Amino acid sequence: MTQEREPQVALVTGANKGIGFAIASGLGALGFVVAVGARDSARRGEAVGRLEAAGIEAFGVALDVTSDSSAAQAADIIAQRTGRLDVLVNNAGLAGRSDHGAQDPTTLDLDVLRTVLDTNVLGAVRVTNAVLPLLARAPSPRIVNVSSNMGSLALHTGPILAAYAPSKTLLNSLTVQYARRFEGTNIIINACCPGYVATDFTGHLPDRTPEEGAAIAVRLATLADDGPRGGFFDDGGEVPW
Repeated sequence: MTQEREPQVALVTGANKGIGFAIASGLGALGFVVAVGARDSARRGEAVGRLEAAGIEAFGVALDVTSDSSAAQAADIIAQRTGRLDVLVNNAGLAGRSDHGAQDPTTLDLDVLRTVLDTNVLGAVRVTNAVLPLLARAPSPRIVNVSSNMGSLALHTGPILAAYAPSKTLLNSLTVQYARRFEGTNIIINACCPGYVATDFTGHLPDRTPEEGAAIAVRLATLADDGPRGGFFDDGGEVPW
């Protein structure tokens, strides 16, 4: 008689809505147990309920990515609930306010820059390092950093946002550093660009759905053991940056 394999476990940060929820849903549809990381308890609970209604096993994790203690507590919750972690998707992020020249490089509001970096970059580092011991228990752990082609030094896409765009450039660079550090291990890390998706983040302007945007993150989260490391990808393949 063959032993039944334990389901894989994924933590998605900022998973209560938009692309984050779509990533959680996509992984759940593949059989993952999904830890919904989010700050707002009501929205977190609602997201868990929606996933469960779709037949996905999910549980909420209180997580503020700007807090060291919150990241540590989230890791403890997952350890107690599942004992390990197979996938981490660092999706939580913010654009930062841009009124009154706050993200014009010539009038850049340094408080806005600090706030954006704390969430988009330091948040990914906090959570990644907090859950690394849990990822180490998995046979094929994967980390996906949700980035943006606005961070590309080659493409120059999107509006001028001198806090948000550099935060994604730095996130891409950190992805490479982690990949170098994980060389020779079973941990694979990559970054992805979901594209310009209709969410609260974009004011629901484009016609690209969160599910379409989430597809590349789900793909990178389920790479084979010989998959790429330290890359930056979108639907079309590797993104120059």
